[in-house]
Amino acid sequence: MKALIKVGYSCNDHCSFCHTLEIRHIDGDTAEIDGKIRRAAALGHTMIVLSGGEPTIRPELTHWARLSASLGLDFGLVTNGRMLAYKALVDELCEHRLRYIYLSLHGGTAKIHNLMVRSDAFEQTYGALDNLSGRGLDLHINCVVTTRNVDHLRPLVDSVLPYRDATVKFSMVEPKGGGSRLFDHLMPRVAEAAAKIREAIAYGEEKAAGQGPRFRHGALPLCLMPGYEDRFDDLKTHAYRTMIEIGEPDFFPVDDANKLHPPACAGCSLRGPCPGLYRGYHEVFGADELRPKRDAPRSNSFNYVYEAMVTAADDPAGPCPILADGVTPWDRGRDLMIQHGPRIARYRAQTRDFSDVELAAIKHGTGQVYVDISRKPAPDDFAADLVKLDRSPRCAGCPAEETCAGLFVASEVDVFSRDDALVRAALAQLEGDVLDLGCGEAPYFSALAPRLAAGAITYVGVDPDARAVAAIRRRAPKAELVVGEAEALGDASDPLGLGDRRFDHALLLRSWNHLRAPAAVVAAIAARLRPGGTLTIVDNVAFGLARTPAQTRRAEASRARFEHYRNDDADEAAAIVGAAAPTLAEVERREVGPTTSNQWVLRFAAPT
Repeated sequence: MKALIKVGYSCNDHCSFCHTLEIRHIDGDTAEIDGKIRRAAALGHTMIVLSGGEPTIRPELTHWARLSASLGLDFGLVTNGRMLAYKALVDELCEHRLRYIYLSLHGGTAKIHNLMVRSDAFEQTYGALDNLSGRGLDLHINCVVTTRNVDHLRPLVDSVLPYRDATVKFSMVEPKGGGSRLFDHLMPRVAEAAAKIREAIAYGEEKAAGQGPRFRHGALPLCLMPGYEDRFDDLKTHAYRTMIEIGEPDFFPVDDANKLHPPACAGCSLRGPCPGLYRGYHEVFGADELRPKRDAPRSNSFNYVYEAMVTAADDPAGPCPILADGVTPWDRGRDLMIQHGPRIARYRAQTRDFSDVELAAIKHGTGQVYVDISRKPAPDDFAADLVKLDRSPRCAGCPAEETCAGLFVASEVDVFSRDDALVRAALAQLEGDVLDLGCGEAPYFSALAPRLAAGAITYVGVDPDARAVAAIRRRAPKAELVVGEAEALGDASDPLGLGDRRFDHALLLRSWNHLRAPAAVVAAIAARLRPGGTLTIVDNVAFGLARTPAQTRRAEASRARFEHYRNDDADEAAAIVGAAAPTLAEVERREVGPTTSNQWVLRFAAPT
């Protein structure tokens, strides 16, 4: 759990792409950095990492290492490494718990590296590698890729092969500082950079033959790194929680606010861990190079894992402990504070299945966060297994309400049973011929069974799971059941064997987000609805589960596989239906919000 502390922006290199090119004259004083190290310890961090500028040129370097060690913290550096070419300095830092190095190296030859850093630095940087490798450090090498070195990545790979304990990362240059000022000269097209980086990683892994070093990439859209999606690397993969710049009053969560996912990324299966595009890059080049991937499933839930009991407040109605201790260090989406009477517990979502923006929207927008009170790998009876969390009434009207991680309390309302009852009541009124696509385990069949037994409806269920279909057949001999995909409904070869049959009602009950091609399915349904017929869609948005470490281990060890291709809400689903079947009129909508379960409902009617 790292905290990144900027000690100042002066440097003994002069990289053309430097983030802080225009503020190199600003440095923090000793007392400021001392205070930030102490604050990091108070926040529960286990390591402080100094950055700049160049932290190793500060005369206080060993003092800060000793201070952090005295507070029980490990020590790390983001550095160009030149001062670490002096073995005695490395020896001294290791005595004071130096554990982590993130070393800048941009070329495998003096010509390329020195061109990039605009200093005669090559020999010293490689001297640092010689001094650092083999000490058991968490050793990382970062190569920023610009137009100046994009065609020279293989020589860099060759040069680092002897350092088997290192991890080598190729990072897309950021349009900030020098990268912004010299954008036209330094910025490669992202698709070109991604292709060259893929080649370099493939070459490096072949040469390393599993013995090290390891190779990673950063700040590249994952859709441009096919086959290497799992090699992405960023501050979160390095376990950074917070960072602080010179002059800032407190720590802030690390984030990807300098990047964005343009509209082209909507529905991409890689959205969660993907960094997207730098905003400055997108402003110039747009998103035409992106190749979103929409044919792979993704998660529909994530875990908040218990970390610590933050406080034992004597007065639960007293001053808010989050506000009293400082709001800004806590991530609005990833940190979860739950009040249990006089105690407040802290949970953390480390997931990369969802982006920071998605997590904050789930937690604060739709309000879909629950405590898992079951002992199951995956909850299967939400009403019994989950307790909804609500934002504490103490948060209402707080000036930090829209920026704070918030305080949450258990809801007294069984939202699942309440919302499910409305769906069941509507299904119990159906008459005529019913088509249920993606019937699966038939969670609502108990509402339909009496209608089927009374002859009020006929029922055709379609699902790709033969075992689920067989189970329904045992429960309801009168039901007509077909093993097949909902996407086959519009296939001219009629693999479902429905001929030219038409229906009074079509159902997509918790199957919408399982559809690979929902627009095609909706169009096929609309073609089979009789005049005045209805289409009812019920599904869930993504949600978070507060769990103990043991519950989390049990859940992550299960064999449950991802089955959702999207996590659409009612708005997103309605937009697809409207585009695919404009003749269908929306007649009912129940959206998800902080006072509801995670289930939404849409109902459409065909023209009479």
